[in-house]
Amino acid sequence: MKHELIIIGADAAGLTAGIYAGRKKVETLILTKKMGGQALLTDSMENYPGFLKVSGLELINKITEQVKKFEVPIEEDEVISVSGKIGNFVVKTKEGKEYTAKKILVASGSRWRPLNVPGEKEFMGKGVSVCTICDAPFYSDKAVAVVGGGNSAFESVRDLLAYARKIYVLQHSEKFKGDELFLEELKKEKKVEFITMAETKEIRGDKLVEGIVFEDLRTGENKELKVNGVFVNIGRIPNSSLVKDFVELNKYGEIVINSRTNETSVPGVFAAGDVSDTRYKQFVIAAAEGAKAALSATDLRVD
Repeated sequence: MKHELIIIGADAAGLTAGIYAGRKKVETLILTKKMGGQALLTDSMENYPGFLKVSGLELINKITEQVKKFEVPIEEDEVISVSGKIGNFVVKTKEGKEYTAKKILVASGSRWRPLNVPGEKEFMGKGVSVCTICDAPFYSDKAVAVVGGGNSAFESVRDLLAYARKIYVLQHSEKFKGDELFLEELKKEKKVEFITMAETKEIRGDKLVEGIVFEDLRTGENKELKVNGVFVNIGRIPNSSLVKDFVELNKYGEIVINSRTNETSVPGVFAAGDVSDTRYKQFVIAAAEGAKAALSATDLRVD
């Protein structure tokens, strides 16, 4: 069976695209490695219109309900490649399945960027984490470090406030990139200490994390903080490997799109959300881009 449209990914962009395609009564299939993507790591979202406060999981569940209302099927299977041309694309999955479609919409999102320092891999799950929602309760009355300077790092700090005794925030540059209001809120917390110009060099420990070493970029001196946990929030890597040799990517690995239509360098292939070169990586923007990409895809006539 050839689908009219296959959407790859089921986070803000992919699910919203599914709603719009479903409303257009376009025969659509959503394929995804995992439901929800990075949104599931956000316990408290305060900047999505219509909600004073909502968790990523709750929001994803509500959007998924809308997708199901329009009878758009969702299958959990990781897409490994896309090939072909407009009107006859071939999508292959990790489970060995093969699908065909007239048009493709890639909304595969992104994943956390690693520090790539000694100790990070060795202590992953043993004191190193990327998910405070998952792991913050394990650090009750303990000292932890959050590495990063954007909103994702700030969210981690906020999640840890109810548990940790001390929270160090390490940022490699002079200024933080997250929202100023968010930063001001966290600076009022006595247990939080912000350290700028700090380049993480190593995570140390025996069986569990016992400390983090950073270089003070002002003095060149290496310093160590005694901590029991390290949360890494230094940005994301777009999940674009499935189309890396098929569509144009920029130097960051993001899919290059036409900002008006969300179409990629390959006619009939569209992209939306964090996997694309859209400047701002926000849930609300990903959702809007998913809607725009779906409308562009459904408006494109293919014989």
